[in-house]
Amino acid sequence: MLDKTYRPDAVEGAHYQRWEDGGHFECGRRPDADPFTIVIPPPNVTGSLHMGHALNNTIQDVLIRYNRMIGKDALWQPGMDHAGIATQMVVERKLAKEGNQSRREMGRDAFIDKVWEWKAESGGTISRQLRRLGASCDWRRERFTMDEGLSAAVLKVFVDLYKDGLIYKDQRLVNWDPALETAISDLEVQQVETKGNMWFFRYPVEGEDGVFLTVGTTRPETMLGDTGVAVHPEDERYKHLIGKHCILPLVGRRIPIVADEYADPEQGSGAVKMTPAHDFNDFEVGKRQGLEMINILTPQATLNDNVPEKYRGMERFAARKQIVEDLDALGLLEKIEDIQHTIPYGDRGGVPIEPYLTDQWYVDAKTLAKPAIESVEQGRTKFVPENWTKTYYEWMRNIQPWCISRQLWWGHRIPAWYGPDDKVFVALTEEEAQAEADAHYGTATELTRDPDVLDTWFSSALWTFSTLGWPEQTPELKRFHPTDVLVTGFDIIFFWVARMMMMTLHFMKTEPFHTVYVHALVRDEKGQKMSKSKGNIIDPLELIDEYGADSLRFTLIALAAAGRDIKLSPQRVEGYRNFMTKLWNAAAFCERNQCVLDESYRPELAQHTLNRWVLGEFGKTRDAVTAAIETYRFNEAAGAIYAFVWGTFCDWYIEFAKPLFAGDDAAVAEETRKTAAHVLERVLRLMHPIAPFITSEIWDNLKGEGADLLIDSAWPSQGAEALVDPAAEKEMNWVVRLISEIRSAKSEMNVPPGTKVTLAIQGMGEAAREWLVRHDALIRRLARVEAVEHVDAIPRNAIQIVLDEATIGIPLAGLIDFDAERQRLEKAIAKADAEIAKIEKKLGNEKFVANAPEEVVQENRDRLTEEQAQRAKLADALSRIRSAE
Repeated sequence: MLDKTYRPDAVEGAHYQRWEDGGHFECGRRPDADPFTIVIPPPNVTGSLHMGHALNNTIQDVLIRYNRMIGKDALWQPGMDHAGIATQMVVERKLAKEGNQSRREMGRDAFIDKVWEWKAESGGTISRQLRRLGASCDWRRERFTMDEGLSAAVLKVFVDLYKDGLIYKDQRLVNWDPALETAISDLEVQQVETKGNMWFFRYPVEGEDGVFLTVGTTRPETMLGDTGVAVHPEDERYKHLIGKHCILPLVGRRIPIVADEYADPEQGSGAVKMTPAHDFNDFEVGKRQGLEMINILTPQATLNDNVPEKYRGMERFAARKQIVEDLDALGLLEKIEDIQHTIPYGDRGGVPIEPYLTDQWYVDAKTLAKPAIESVEQGRTKFVPENWTKTYYEWMRNIQPWCISRQLWWGHRIPAWYGPDDKVFVALTEEEAQAEADAHYGTATELTRDPDVLDTWFSSALWTFSTLGWPEQTPELKRFHPTDVLVTGFDIIFFWVARMMMMTLHFMKTEPFHTVYVHALVRDEKGQKMSKSKGNIIDPLELIDEYGADSLRFTLIALAAAGRDIKLSPQRVEGYRNFMTKLWNAAAFCERNQCVLDESYRPELAQHTLNRWVLGEFGKTRDAVTAAIETYRFNEAAGAIYAFVWGTFCDWYIEFAKPLFAGDDAAVAEETRKTAAHVLERVLRLMHPIAPFITSEIWDNLKGEGADLLIDSAWPSQGAEALVDPAAEKEMNWVVRLISEIRSAKSEMNVPPGTKVTLAIQGMGEAAREWLVRHDALIRRLARVEAVEHVDAIPRNAIQIVLDEATIGIPLAGLIDFDAERQRLEKAIAKADAEIAKIEKKLGNEKFVANAPEEVVQENRDRLTEEQAQRAKLADALSRIRSAE
């Protein structure tokens, strides 16, 4: 017996525990079926569930549950990333808070032991939170990027790529975080808009008394590392100076004046100082021009011994202030301009990062990218939406060497050892490296292991095949690889998706997946990106506590339109909670009216028009939902379910069925009860991938004790073609339209819903007259009609409805004040016109469209659409009033 109200908190945990304990998420239960595989984008071991995770994992769960129901052997492979920087910081803070030794004081091995202790005690919170969301992963197969098997895969890939010449060590610029003292990836760099200065300095030209080149910089401290000045080869102001030298102030170093197209004659003075060891653009110019590369910073961003003694040991920003003062004292500071510019910050260290020249390990990404580009070009891997293909190409066709080393302790340590002459030996084990070294040197030689670890993206690039057991040739690897679809956000297409493509194609000789579904961002209700600083973060766990997991899941899926960011608010989730309540109440109504499942019931044999109609409508819905899920149009799947359940089944079918349940025809009543139970059961199957908890609770009650669980049931197989009865569809849809039109017209005219009206009908055809008679009681009750008259002409003071060939008048004399109503509508239309004009003017302003944030422009477009739709309704109502006067 269903409770009066549905309480998610009382049932969700129990259902999930039963699913997991019963092995219902496990792959391999259908060995003869086709496999279907998704690998979870591994969340950080330090992470907790945020709204992006909720969307990403709900979409995956919909796909997994759907594919289980259509009979496939589905595997959703879970796992977590060791998150090198984040985890190391968490543990270091914990040690400091507890008064323990610092990382460096306790040493590498002891610190790593502490990290593993933390991981065992506190890591993996997000796995528990994903269970609350309903994620049906095969948890017994959960992997960790630092577990024994994945570590073996990482070592093999590194060694093999090194031996193939695709991994090498090089001195290049990296993003350096002085707080963490490590290289970081572009993804870990945040561009912060900041008020700053542009300083302009005069560099004396050697041998040209009183001649200076003016250069501008936002980082004066870097001038101590300048090794050249670049001018454009066609800049007439400086052509005569190309090949000459400047004297670098404060240092006294001769630096060449070189011609390079990087220098823009329209920017600043047209002359650009070159610091190749501390600027990414300067580095490329320096390579082209053969400029010296001088590193002037320590790993902590203090000035090193490559600068004049006065500045050695100074913190970079203190040095900046001192250098500006010293150049000003020499008369070489030309001017200072206030500017607004972006400064790169490390997202973990929280300080400005430095382009920094160091020796690091690199992957030859350009070579590995070629097959990955071809895979997309030739259609073996597709992006949905397709427009992300362009982004993929832009990144991949301009790919740079991939820096894979990090100066951390937590991570996969690089399997490289160095001899006394710095010769490197790369091997799977220290014993193998030692044997190679001994053979090379001809004697036993002491080796030193590389202290660096690998970028976490390196291990996650192997995710689709390493999690299935590679390099061992496991049965799971053979059966479930390649995987089917990857669900991800656009921000890691390059950092993760592209690198998985490269690594998998190289080692497995096949694509990691055939489809990449790229979902949108979840923003707040105003379209703003959620952030702690804005205070607009919406916690998915709080929404689950308040409204239930199904309500949140259904909201996210309903709003997941391809190419459009999701504007989320608690009110939206509350709206879909009301939808869950609607379904619950419909199930309770069926239960009260003895709508019991009959396994012998054959829907194709239903006789009554109402039942044949609802079966056909369900069939069409089932086909629409199936097609939408298969083509990743998740919002359309949710929309089709919502429209059928709330509208067709609850609002119409149940209302139409009530008099049949209470009628004298026992056969019709019995058929209707069986049909209602049958359709409800099929609705539960259809909704289950999106709303697994409430559907399972109703299912258990409907099916009875001992029945199979909904999670193991089949997807509804009977589609629209087999069940649609065109005559029943036409008849019942006509009744629905008639009642809806009457209700709508009364609402537009401000007639109270309960007011009974007369219908004056002109020109109604024979078939419609039969339907009118057959459904007279329904129409009178649901549309609040007290009399029906067939007339030759519509009376005055009657608003008109056109329904196919018929004109239907609703006399309103005495029910409304026509003058007052007309004035109200005219005033509302004028207000709508003013608002439409205002928005159109704004959207017609090219500067607004070009400069306003994308979410603001979209918000205005949405408002315009809403205002125009409302205006059309008002105009229709005014037309009715005028025709009735």
